[in-house]
Amino acid sequence: MSLILIVDDSPTEVHVMQKALESHGYKTASAGDGAEAIAKAKAMKPDLIFMDVVMPGVNGFQATRKLQSDPDTKAIPVIMVTSKDQETDRIWGMRQGAVDYLVKPVSMDKLIEKARAALAD
Repeated sequence: MSLILIVDDSPTEVHVMQKALESHGYKTASAGDGAEAIAKAKAMKPDLIFMDVVMPGVNGFQATRKLQSDPDTKAIPVIMVTSKDQETDRIWGMRQGAVDYLVKPVSMDKLIEKARAALAD
């Protein structure tokens, strides 16, 4: 069973994503900011990370860059899930090492589809 780490400072977003993913057989964990995400990724070695961008402290771009530059976590795919909808944001997210970029609000069908695709690789 794949473990997915959901990183978002909105408890509502985390809850909705957890419910959708768990109903499709995934295990989930969550982190409320980038620093917590980095620590949990190192400790738990999730199979996939859904990463928000706009968070207090370490933002999603910074956290993704840190995870992708660390030999312990660089193999974990990161999918950005954010309200930042500009093409420059998407390009920047991919440059930090993200494998995909979703703009909120994300349909749960799309979330599951992206999780399946990322975990199949």
